[in-house]
Amino acid sequence: MSVQQPNDNYLYQEVLVSPMYLAGSNGVGDAGFAPVAHWPHHYLDDGPCQLLVTSPDQRIRIGWFGDDFELWKIAASEEAVSSPRWTATFNHVTPAEIVAGLTAALAHDYAEADAYEGNGRLLASPSYRWADAVQPLTDAGWTRHGGAELGTVEIIAPDGQAGVLIDNRLSRHDDEAVTLWSGPPGWGTRAEAIFSARTPTHLIAATAAVMADPAPVVRERHQIHREVAHLVSLTSVTPSTPQVPTPLDVRRTAVTQAVQRAARFPRTAADLRVMAARSRTSASALNPSGSPAPALAARPSASASTPRRSR
Repeated sequence: MSVQQPNDNYLYQEVLVSPMYLAGSNGVGDAGFAPVAHWPHHYLDDGPCQLLVTSPDQRIRIGWFGDDFELWKIAASEEAVSSPRWTATFNHVTPAEIVAGLTAALAHDYAEADAYEGNGRLLASPSYRWADAVQPLTDAGWTRHGGAELGTVEIIAPDGQAGVLIDNRLSRHDDEAVTLWSGPPGWGTRAEAIFSARTPTHLIAATAAVMADPAPVVRERHQIHREVAHLVSLTSVTPSTPQVPTPLDVRRTAVTQAVQRAARFPRTAADLRVMAARSRTSASALNPSGSPAPALAARPSASASTPRRSR
């Protein structure tokens, strides 16, 4: 007895996924690297980091670890050779579009920074108000969860499938201070973005703003985890349907084509006589002295003729 296989065309059909934070990763980092596409790229053959993109002065480092659970590791330092001031990691389920929220903010900060007067906003001290980091989420209707542990704050999305956990019980600068998450618990379903304690607040807010954005993202159907499929809205991405001509359009087209054919290929003897008379009239007008019209000049040579269409 044969087992029916899924239709490949259906599984690889592109769909718009909403909410975006449940779309998962599409397996490539193009969207996350797009804001820094003009920065130096370092392709590494050895080691878990496969691609490293750095700012021109190498103070910002964006690593792609294609085979690891922590798919993205992003850090910023005061000097190219100094230890990171702050770090951010994104796991293998996190949509690259969310990563782009951070990389776009970093590219902007770097472009605005004065190389001779400090380090700009990319190394700024975080705000003492935890609400500043999640302002885009609360503005979008995410609400505070009352059951969070003492010393922590948790904000939950209206659908309950995403949130942010802020840990105020910190003792070291590299402690995990803010965790953005989405999706049901599980290795293949839960997306996480983790920021260390000294991460500038506006960078976390820029990442959170993308999570709050209602715009869908494109995925192939097979990239949506089966345990998440019932939580998302999928809309097929199909080319625009060509306009179907009406019967009146068809008749008009047929008449136009018939007139054009008649003009090129006269069908009756009367048509030929009319065309000949028009030709003689034109020739007389061009030669009022009665001298014979010049012979048909310049017959196109074979080389100048219109080339045949190849079959």
